[in-house]
Amino acid sequence: MASVGFIGLGAMGGRLAGRLLSAGYELHGYNRSKAKAAELIANGLIWHESPREIASAADVTISMVSDDAALEQISSGPDGILAGLVPEKVYVDMSTVSPEASVELAERVSQLGARMLDAPVSGSVPQADAGTLTIMVGGDAGAFAVAEPILAVLGSKVVHVGGNGKGLLLKLAINISLAAQLVAFSEGLVLAEHGGIDPKLAADVMAESPIGSPMLKARVPLLLDLPEQAWFDVALLHKDLKLALKVAHDSQTLVPSARVADAILATAELLGYAHRDVAVVHRVLARHAPEAAAVLERQGQALDG
Repeated sequence: MASVGFIGLGAMGGRLAGRLLSAGYELHGYNRSKAKAAELIANGLIWHESPREIASAADVTISMVSDDAALEQISSGPDGILAGLVPEKVYVDMSTVSPEASVELAERVSQLGARMLDAPVSGSVPQADAGTLTIMVGGDAGAFAVAEPILAVLGSKVVHVGGNGKGLLLKLAINISLAAQLVAFSEGLVLAEHGGIDPKLAADVMAESPIGSPMLKARVPLLLDLPEQAWFDVALLHKDLKLALKVAHDSQTLVPSARVADAILATAELLGYAHRDVAVVHRVLARHAPEAAAVLERQGQALDG
């Protein structure tokens, strides 16, 4: 069984690392805040003081960080992942970052004789706990063969979709739909509420109708009663949509629903909801329609009412 390193032990990364420990893997770990890893250390995680130490100690190194800047921070410099990689090692980045940045990093990894995969996930905290994430993987097929048994502990569907950057491209495509579904469902729910229908009744019927995807069904309780702790916060989804919009612009792809969702999420951030769950889009449409309409108008969209 390969030894595994995990860098980034936050809400999602910590859960994934816990699953690997439970599966019996020798697990090496690093996080900017060691306190967040206390429970994992108590359960057997081997702590290291830098990403370089992780890459040097593990056969397969995994990272999960927030954005391009964070990925550059953990990968470069004397204490970065690149400094610890040697030929034949495999590096799997599970972050949602720009395909462009990931491909550039994969080229730097290749120059060291190692191999890199991008393996972003679809799903949030409940799926991470249950090991039912969908994982889209881009990169070398041989590296995928090495990493697949490890990723199978973390997700119920692990798919190799092509070369470096392709896993991230598919993840961004999925998150356009996620955001658009949340906005459309919330629009309909607010319309029903304004017509005098009980919101819980309306949400339950809508979720059980043909439009009720698993994602929407799971989030109905959060739409009706916004939690303090986010499964997936507004700032992260908004970051993903911005990445998707850049890819769409560069490839001359029309993505109108992504642009509307982008405006709603921008409104949520302006209203101070950046770190609340994305279910807050219902609150934005229900309570802050004028602010949302103003953002849509500035972005050249249209909002009736």
